[in-house]
Amino acid sequence: MGYAIRIYEAFKDDQEKAKILAEFIEMVEEAISNNQIATRQDITLTELKLVKEIEQTRKEIKEVELKLTKEIETVRNEIKETELKLTKEIETVRNEIKETELKLTKEIETVRNEIKETELKLTKEIETVRKDLTIEIYNSKVSTIRWVVTLFIAQTITILGVIAGLLKLFM
Repeated sequence: MGYAIRIYEAFKDDQEKAKILAEFIEMVEEAISNNQIATRQDITLTELKLVKEIEQTRKEIKEVELKLTKEIETVRNEIKETELKLTKEIETVRNEIKETELKLTKEIETVRNEIKETELKLTKEIETVRKDLTIEIYNSKVSTIRWVVTLFIAQTITILGVIAGLLKLFM
């Protein structure tokens, strides 16, 4: 408030101007005391602290960056190893599939050959059975014809005997 009184004293001839200037100086002094304006030294110290913090943060960022780069490389190596393992495993599975396919193809061929052999055997057996049946049927027919002829002869002889007996009787 010291400056406000001095300005008031300096301009007391013009009371109104003196009063306005005194009030203004009073407000400025009050603002200065409330805000505590920083000095150049304070600004320099703060600037140095901030530069130091920025450098520390940059250092930490570089450390984190290096750490992450190493982790990325480790993960890339793990991915390559896994990729190699999977490639080998895929090849193994493919080979197993080929082997199984070959085995099954051979087995299918074996079964087809067995079917053909069985078909040939059955065809031969059917032919043999047909021949045997044909012979049996022929023999049965011959036997039946013999039996019928014998029966016919026996009947004829019987009828002739009956006729001869009747003739003897009537004669």
